[in-house]
Amino acid sequence: MHELERQYHIACTEEDVGRYCILPGDPGRVPAIAALLDDARQVAYNREFCVWTGTLLGEKVTACSTGIGGPSAAIAMEELHKCGADTFIRTGTCGGIDLEVQAGDIVVATGAIRYEHTSREYAPLEFPAVADFTIAGCLVQAARDLGLPVHTGIVQCKDSFYGQHSPEASPVYYELQQKWETWKRLGVKASEMESAALFVVASALRCRCGSCFHVVWNQEREAAGLDQRMSEDTSASVRVAVEALKRLIQEDRAANSK
Repeated sequence: MHELERQYHIACTEEDVGRYCILPGDPGRVPAIAALLDDARQVAYNREFCVWTGTLLGEKVTACSTGIGGPSAAIAMEELHKCGADTFIRTGTCGGIDLEVQAGDIVVATGAIRYEHTSREYAPLEFPAVADFTIAGCLVQAARDLGLPVHTGIVQCKDSFYGQHSPEASPVYYELQQKWETWKRLGVKASEMESAALFVVASALRCRCGSCFHVVWNQEREAAGLDQRMSEDTSASVRVAVEALKRLIQEDRAANSK
């Protein structure tokens, strides 16, 4: 590809990006993340990629939206990595699957089901999509420190939002419904759209990546007649990501000082 002054999609240079990155899907969530950083400023906004950079505990940190799904999330990670980033925390929303997961809770993914296609261009299906152990631990501890209900485990990643929410409308409804039943029986915590791709791309790039989610809804609780409400305030998952990154920065410093 022709060499460009700035990365083609995120429109950033090495000077714009920190080693540590927080990746929401929605561009509208980036200013909320930036508000929790010091001296944050917008460095780029191109397509779905809204990019702000500031500092956290004196370390340069970038928040970059990825849009919806694995393809654009992989683009963001690859281009941020080309600018020098090597540590990523995905924060976003999910739908609960396990009956214990309620709207408003936090889910920290330890691994992801690769029921999407982006990751297949980075590794064969036999290769697992797993979160960085240290980042996952920081996310869990951050949620607990904030007094938030948190669940850890496997999440399912898909490419089609409506394949989950309106499977009966699809010509392959039988496969979608059978797979969904499988995820339920395996105790999968939630469904979302980016972690599988991000975990595998991070492995290919030899980077670190973890993810945390705000649970908007749990359709299985609704189907079971259990208490259910919709929760669209995503500020808690943003705070979890930022607090976890503080812990990670401190742990990295301690490890480097030995």
